Amino acid sequence: MKTLIIFTHPNHQSLSYAFLQQTLQGLKDNRVEHELQVLDLYAESFDPRLVFNEHQRRRDMHKDPRLEKYRQQLLWAEKIILIYPIWWGRPPAMLLGYIDQMFASNFAYKDDGKLLPEGLLKGKSVVCISSMKGPTLYPLFWLNNAHKVLMKKALFQYVGIRRVKFFEFGGMEKKNGKQEKQLRRVYQYFKTLEA
Repeated sequence: MKTLIIFTHPNHQSLSYAFLQQTLQGLKDNRVEHELQVLDLYAESFDPRLVFNEHQRRRDMHKDPRLEKYRQQLLWAEKIILIYPIWWGRPPAMLLGYIDQMFASNFAYKDDGKLLPEGLLKGKSVVCISSMKGPTLYPLFWLNNAHKVLMKKALFQYVGIRRVKFFEFGGMEKKNGKQEKQLRRVYQYFKTLEA
């Protein structure tokens, strides 16, 4: 299976980085062969800023030559794994900037005048692995599940991706051993993941 991991955290000593390592080890130990590409947005110095002017128009973003490498990664991937922290109830601005640029009209979806556009990334699946300081149920009860709604409905379903799985871990800054349990859970998931 062709798997693209998009990692978004500026610190390689972070829990998010530990989740990346467990994901990689689980896929390595999986009996199903996985072709892997890892995109570390911070290490890559990805520029999350949108720039629109007389030379760069929003309608042309799907063919911006600076983003061709990233478009090819998304087209290549059958499974996309996103690993990131939840800050202020949402993914980091770096990841949102990537999404703003990569999931562009005429690449990720086609607006044909109907109520909903045609998703152009059908057949792919996504796994989102996120961690946060607050309790696990905080986004559900206080934020009306905004993070999952944003990622699943506003983004992935819009571009044709229907299979989206979440690992959303709360209370991760407490020193109570919970981190090790969740790291093992992620490792086990990817070790036993079938195509």
